Amino acid sequence: MNKKTKIKFHVLAIFVIIIFSFAITQKTLQNDTYYTVAIGEHIIENGIDMKDPFSWHENLPYTYPHWAYDIGTYLVYELGENIGIGGFTAIYIATALLSIILGIIIYLVLNKLCKNEVISFFLTMAMMYLLKSYITARAQLVTYILFILYILFIEKFLESKKKRYAIGLIIIPIIIANVHSAVWPFYFVLYLPYVVEYLIVLFSDSDIYRKIKLKYYEVNLKKLKEKVENNRIKDDKIEKCKLKINVMTANIEEEKNRIKSADERREERRTNPYKIILKKNDNVKWLILIMVICVFTGLLTPLGDVPYTYLPKTMAGNTMDNISEHLPLTLIQDVKTIVVLVLFLLILIFTDVKIKLRDIFMLAGLILLAFMSRRQVSMFVLIGGIIFAKLLVELVNKYDKDGTQKVMEAMTSLYGKIITVLLGILVSFMIYKGKIASPIVNEYSYPVKACDYILDNLDVENIRIYNEYNFGSYMLFRGIPVFIDSRADLYTPEFNGTKNEEGKYEGRDVFTDYLNISSIATYYENKFESYDITHLLIRKNSKLNMLISRDDNYKELYSDSNFVLYERESAVVEVESEAE
Repeated sequence: MNKKTKIKFHVLAIFVIIIFSFAITQKTLQNDTYYTVAIGEHIIENGIDMKDPFSWHENLPYTYPHWAYDIGTYLVYELGENIGIGGFTAIYIATALLSIILGIIIYLVLNKLCKNEVISFFLTMAMMYLLKSYITARAQLVTYILFILYILFIEKFLESKKKRYAIGLIIIPIIIANVHSAVWPFYFVLYLPYVVEYLIVLFSDSDIYRKIKLKYYEVNLKKLKEKVENNRIKDDKIEKCKLKINVMTANIEEEKNRIKSADERREERRTNPYKIILKKNDNVKWLILIMVICVFTGLLTPLGDVPYTYLPKTMAGNTMDNISEHLPLTLIQDVKTIVVLVLFLLILIFTDVKIKLRDIFMLAGLILLAFMSRRQVSMFVLIGGIIFAKLLVELVNKYDKDGTQKVMEAMTSLYGKIITVLLGILVSFMIYKGKIASPIVNEYSYPVKACDYILDNLDVENIRIYNEYNFGSYMLFRGIPVFIDSRADLYTPEFNGTKNEEGKYEGRDVFTDYLNISSIATYYENKFESYDITHLLIRKNSKLNMLISRDDNYKELYSDSNFVLYERESAVVEVESEAE
């Protein structure tokens, strides 16, 4: 294939990927984006003070786990406001640009590692489609880009041992520690398949049993010879001793031959493996050194020990059991993941393609993580896609080596380019058309008008509003102190408390109280009294509203089709009494 045709294909592929990546970008903002903007502004004005400025709970510590992304998002928001397109519109555009960067990088990385432009293009489109629900204005979008580059750097370092890849591997965890410290430990998890494969190869090559046996024979032979040479054996036993020496010498030669034969068989199996490729790569030793160096990169952040402690604390709490994206994957409800897993099984079981042992470990780990938390399906798609590309390229090269070249030639012809571009635009439009009328701020999900009412009619500095988890971040963005928001860690003892002698965290468990109140698992009035709640902003269709709407202690101040605002009259009476 000539270079000119490849360049044409690259341009064509990247053009279609750009259109598609823009089309799949989520237009309506998620709840995390609102607090991200507010926190970014707070950091610029006050620095990283490790305190929460947005809830009305007093003295809650906050870890700012993605402070750098928060600042970047706020600056984009401010830029949008200043140039007149709107801050949220600017964030949407920036998210689309990150999506495009991710799509292009996936394509370039697949092509770099698999050496097949056509397969790299189609798999990039498939991977981006599978990732579309994760393409939102959140810090995870930046980490996807970093993790795909991480795989490229590690593979190229093992191949060439070039310093630039080692430098890249050290820079990436520094960025992650500041952009999204919650996933910083995951960086090291991805090293494990490479390290374990290397250790298995070392153990296999060592042939420990035979070498110990050989050493045993050699030591005994040496002792027997020393006894003969130093005349420490009685005359009547010399012949018997010499016979033992001959037998021992023969055993040593036999063991050496067995070791040599085992090495030859092992080399033959590795040269022509049946299914699993197992090769020794001494560059892994340097990779382990890089991993050790990177352990200290978590200190290169103004957050202290947060990169080391954030994930363990989160896993120790109950937030992962109650937040949707952290719940275990229910496979029967996720058709796309089923299809991906089936494709992997089909290509591994029913074809004779071979797979590296480290890729098996990587797949097993990613699948396990995906089943533990549906959020990790994105990492399975992202990194598993690279492994699938390798398998698919090997399969194509084995059965139809020239097939993809013919496809490339057809796609880069005049009619081929027209058809490819039109199909790319058509598919992208079909995905995007449902978003054209979508608002950036969804008033069904977020209490836009209710917040307007609160700001116009209530003294937000002197009230305590009980609100729901999913729209708390929008409220704090509007400058209304909240009971809870989607910074779940902030409201758990693991992050706002201390460990007791039994190793359990003691602190304010606002998150659990919210779960119990919202699910009617506890009597709401008792909790509201303990928190001195003065007002409630809840969804009309919530369980709690079915009770509050019938409670004479609560006065309705505002209502729309989705939200209702109540005043807790007993709290108002109490405040008035204190004032008197």
